[in-house]
Amino acid sequence: MKNIIILIVAFSLVFISHTQNLNKEIALDGETPFLLGKIDKTGLTSINYKSWFNKNYNTYLPQKAIIEAIGTQLNTYNITLFMGTWCGDSKLEVPRFYKIITALGYPEHKLTVIAVSRKPYMYKKSPNHEEAGLNIHRVPTFIFYKNGKEINRIVEHPVESLEKDILKIITSNNYQSNYQIVSKIDNILKNDGLNGFKKQQKKLAKIFKNKVDNMFELNTYGNVLYTINETDEAIEVFKLNNTLFPNNPITHINLSNILVANNKTHEAVLVLKKAMRIFPDNKDLVENLQAIQSKQN
Repeated sequence: MKNIIILIVAFSLVFISHTQNLNKEIALDGETPFLLGKIDKTGLTSINYKSWFNKNYNTYLPQKAIIEAIGTQLNTYNITLFMGTWCGDSKLEVPRFYKIITALGYPEHKLTVIAVSRKPYMYKKSPNHEEAGLNIHRVPTFIFYKNGKEINRIVEHPVESLEKDILKIITSNNYQSNYQIVSKIDNILKNDGLNGFKKQQKKLAKIFKNKVDNMFELNTYGNVLYTINETDEAIEVFKLNNTLFPNNPITHINLSNILVANNKTHEAVLVLKKAMRIFPDNKDLVENLQAIQSKQN
């Protein structure tokens, strides 16, 4: 059945550890190795990663005036960085970030770097779950802390440039990162719970209509919620995504898939039948509906 969410119960991993707790590398037969868990620059410049790290580090030229404006102010912050050595944005932005903090003389002991997995059974997670409760749905994510409190974050890529974004965070702090709809929903879920989110869905749909770039913004967030067993929350996120992008067949398929995965087969069938009235010739919708109905019989 196409596009159905598949839960992988078990998987064998081969760990190659350079030290006991730092820069662990995962090597799977026939796949590109990746770092997982707490890492540092030594891991990022090791043999399997140094080609892209060194290239993007050496070619990036931070804006001198912005670096001077930041000065030593950044030293009063601790930074936690979540990234994936498999992720294109991480490969680009993380070396640039290191170039910036090197130019600033930022003490690297105040920087914590966590490499997460892309595997379905461990999606955007690390072995020690440093990401738990932090809404890590895109990587890289740079979180800036002061006195133990999160001040702001840069998500996936800068709005302007890394150094300009950092300057805004540590001065006026009027900076708004990418994926504001995800930040808004995550705050609602934390403060008002699932029922609070349900009550605000229509309002959110009105606020963010035509302000969300594409359906993948909420799709990724919904998948992250699903993998941490917040399945009801994930369903509601997929419903909102379907409301925001009703003319994309994929949002209907994804909503039906997560409903099926949560034994809400009847509701999934209704979603697909409604979608087929809009897209009567869409083969993926037809195949998904037939697959669900064949399991009902």
